Amino acid sequence: MHFADGTIPRDYLGYVRRKYLWILGGIILLFILLIVSISVGAAGLPPYDVFLSLVNGTIDRIYLFLHPDAAMSVSNADRIVWNIRLPQALAAIVAGVGLSVAGVAMQSILRNPLGSPFTLGISNAGAFGAAVSVILLGTGQMHSTVADAVTLSNPYLTTIVAFAFCLLATTVILLISRIRGASPEVMVLAGVALSSLFTAGTMFLQYFADDTQLAAVVFWTFGDVSRAGWQELGIMTLVVIAACLFFVANRWNYNAIDAGDETAKGLGVSVERVRDIGMVVAALVSAVIVSFLGVIGFVGLVCPHMVRRIIGDDQRYLIPGSCVIGGVLLLASDTVARVIVAPYILPVAVLTAFLGAPIFIYLLLVGYRR
Repeated sequence: MHFADGTIPRDYLGYVRRKYLWILGGIILLFILLIVSISVGAAGLPPYDVFLSLVNGTIDRIYLFLHPDAAMSVSNADRIVWNIRLPQALAAIVAGVGLSVAGVAMQSILRNPLGSPFTLGISNAGAFGAAVSVILLGTGQMHSTVADAVTLSNPYLTTIVAFAFCLLATTVILLISRIRGASPEVMVLAGVALSSLFTAGTMFLQYFADDTQLAAVVFWTFGDVSRAGWQELGIMTLVVIAACLFFVANRWNYNAIDAGDETAKGLGVSVERVRDIGMVVAALVSAVIVSFLGVIGFVGLVCPHMVRRIIGDDQRYLIPGSCVIGGVLLLASDTVARVIVAPYILPVAVLTAFLGAPIFIYLLLVGYRR
């Protein structure tokens, strides 16, 4: 926004500055939560010691990378931080960011406020694909230890199969969205039907599975960030970063689509191409997260609506804001899940379901009052 002389209005600068400050505040909160999340657990660690371990450990690993022959002494606290809690906390952040950015993109692409990988059946489709991989292709293994009860012997194959079924659900949603006169309610109902269909398929596979396969699938379907190691975290991070960059690069296209398909086409946006590619990218993000962590609901649905209440619908700020809040919400949920019924550890998906439903109902009621 500029005046005729090329200057920018002061009120607009303040308006934009508040959005950036809000996003920056979310990033600071996310870093504080990261320290707190690593410090709590069965073996409590002071937050200051956690911070020092992260700083010194990063410096030591950079030094080892530059000097492979050097030796490094590792304390028990460092082992807890770097081998157990840091991968879990980072996995929660990455998964929260990925699910949130997929949700905000789907809501814009479909012009549907209820769009998300969970409500449109994409998460359940990915879960069914992962179950196919675990049961029929034998990529899941059962172990005797509770901490590592289920592992994926071939995570790449599991991701590919989960992605294939996510893409199938995405294709159905896209076909429905192109039906003349199809309303957002129709697409949501179609997502409910897809969720029921793929859930039934998963139960069908479980019925014919043996005890070990059944235990593996049931345990796997509980969305839990603790099962992600450094290798899984690396794969998820690469996919989520690439997806975020893609959605940010298309932020103006999504703003145009929010104004309506005809308006977007009048502005030169290829609506069908942007919609198809965006849904495929969102499906890929959902598939990768689901295949490694299981089904985690409500994050991709609730976070974009929470951010909209604060900074509005402009995709330039809504996309990064949703990423930050997604990381904060899932990391906070995982931290609470580890201590709320200690010494037992709840899967984070249980807590997000309990929190997501009332939060979303509250947002709906607030919206209707406005």
